[in-house]
Amino acid sequence: MKFIPMTEPLYNYMVAHGHNGDPILAELAKETAGLGPISMMQIAPEQGTLMSILISALGATSAVEIGTFTGYSALCVARALGPKGRLLCCDISEEWTSIARRYWAKAGVAERIELRLAPALETLAALPADRTFDFAFIDADKVSYRGYYEALLPRMRTNALIVFDNVLWMGRVLDAEPESDDTRALQQLNDHIAADTRVEAVMISVSDGLTIVRKK
Repeated sequence: MKFIPMTEPLYNYMVAHGHNGDPILAELAKETAGLGPISMMQIAPEQGTLMSILISALGATSAVEIGTFTGYSALCVARALGPKGRLLCCDISEEWTSIARRYWAKAGVAERIELRLAPALETLAALPADRTFDFAFIDADKVSYRGYYEALLPRMRTNALIVFDNVLWMGRVLDAEPESDDTRALQQLNDHIAADTRVEAVMISVSDGLTIVRKK
């Protein structure tokens, strides 16, 4: 079996040996941690770095994010898109995204980001028919993941990437009789993507599990 069980010392070693130490991101992570248990919604540092590398390698200039929270992932994406890049962020919380706005401004990427506070499916449906994206990150309510996927896939250019967070759901995707709608939704999404011939996909055990989808 080609995997290594993760321990806290090994995890800390892994993070320390990647380019995960940006001071503005660290400051944002610290402020988000002060929100209490809800701070678990923030992505891990290595997730942000991974997405930045993917976006840069892809040469992406247009992106969409569903689920912004306090803006850590959006900051990583916007930076990687470059000065001419544009990121559409979809969220419903003024409280949390107000934190995001401060840090986007501090990092000098605010002009690259359009934040729309409304249900994401409504935002996507209202976009012009020809609005397309090179990259998408989905990290919002799990029950709607399949809906987000189907709404976004027609808007993704050939070879564009969609990244889903929390696809392992702390291991609960293995539950034979799941107790929550979130778990059932993720199980169904994972099965759907694995069988979807429109895309190429890989699931990796970064943080709580990521699925990276390439549109053919």
